[in-house]
Amino acid sequence: MNSRIIYMISLLAFLCQTISVSAQSLTQRADSAYAADNFAEATELYLQIAGEEGTSSNLYYNLGNCYYRQGKPGMAILYYERALRLDPSNADARTNLEFVNSRITDEPGDRGMFISNTVNGFACRLSGNEWAGIAIGCFIMLLGAVALYIFSANVPLRKVGFFGGFVLLALCIIANVFASVSTRYSTSHDHAVVIDPSTLLSTSPRVPKDRSEEAMLLHEGTCVEILDSVTTRVDSTVVKWYDVKVDNSHRAWINGNAIAII
Repeated sequence: MNSRIIYMISLLAFLCQTISVSAQSLTQRADSAYAADNFAEATELYLQIAGEEGTSSNLYYNLGNCYYRQGKPGMAILYYERALRLDPSNADARTNLEFVNSRITDEPGDRGMFISNTVNGFACRLSGNEWAGIAIGCFIMLLGAVALYIFSANVPLRKVGFFGGFVLLALCIIANVFASVSTRYSTSHDHAVVIDPSTLLSTSPRVPKDRSEEAMLLHEGTCVEILDSVTTRVDSTVVKWYDVKVDNSHRAWINGNAIAII
């Protein structure tokens, strides 16, 4: 009986080791293909890794690099955004995203209120778990400040505990708010990237019949916010249309085949 258990454990360990070596070999092949400027092959290999081993921020970052090298800024932006959703502190992905955004055709317009954008941008620099850790640390120090104020006989120390407690309370609240904002950002699927070279938006969920139904023209790489969606059928073809907002001001319908959801 014991020998059978030992055999099963050894077999399981061997299989795990084989899978690990296979995954490592696949990653090495992908990295080598990228280094040799075989970006299409590298893309296929990285996508295979994602399908077999799961995703990661660095994997999405590598895919973004591959797509940019192939002249597909829309797909590059898509994967840089996905990399930042998994790890907001991925500085390389953020830098490359800003670079590619600076080279797309459609320039960003009105992004809404400055204060709101500043708060969201700062909050999304760290993950929700990291902000939660900061909030817990501030709360523990807050308890220490309260204890200092209550039990200390030294007046200057009591003042430190009193005013420090208010500061730490404010920091704890801010960190919790930022944790909520960052978590919502990383788990939401209400933004998309235009991946077609160009696409014509419509005032209704269908292909514009005349110029009066043409809303605007968007180019590859433009990000849109998804507000709603409907599924339509033309002959035997089913098409999904998304009601989107562009630059916090313009709203129209876009063909689902022209975008990829982040």
